[in-house]
Amino acid sequence: MTKTELRKKYKILRQALSLNEIEDFSLAIANQLLKLNIWDKSFYHIFLTIEEQKEINTDYILNILAGKDKNIIISKSNFEDFSMSHYLLTDTTQLQKNNYHIPEPVNGIAIPVSQLEIVFIPLLGFDKTGNRIGYGKGFYDRFLANCKPETLKIGLSFFESETEAFETSADDIKLDYCVTPTKVFQF
Repeated sequence: MTKTELRKKYKILRQALSLNEIEDFSLAIANQLLKLNIWDKSFYHIFLTIEEQKEINTDYILNILAGKDKNIIISKSNFEDFSMSHYLLTDTTQLQKNNYHIPEPVNGIAIPVSQLEIVFIPLLGFDKTGNRIGYGKGFYDRFLANCKPETLKIGLSFFESETEAFETSADDIKLDYCVTPTKVFQF
């Protein structure tokens, strides 16, 4: 299958999920993350849920990070050049949804990519070798290319991996892990 076909497949699968399934799967993914040896770091980048896209509810992971007193970093997307800027999430950070329903910080303390140690990555699908399928604009590939080589890249998926490899490009950045409700994949 092509990436375009796979994007369509996973969007349909996601839309078929009930709100209860999304909550149950999101909690299961957060619990799977607790099994990983990643909690000794300080700076964790996470995406905020696009509810309209039926994305994973990252509130459970945010609660874990806050409970462990970690620095939580969120992004703001620039749709002119497909870049992202990153901000520390604090009690005073104001959030607002952009035109694509992405919750983003209105204000905040800018954090350089070089400080990020763990990045939780939204995706539609992935394969058994760590390739991921995103929404197709390349935001995360551009962002991850600027991270330090040792920054851990962890995809979060409601669904298991594709059994067959799919097309990739030279710009695609592979995952180190992908976490589903039932399994942790390490690449």
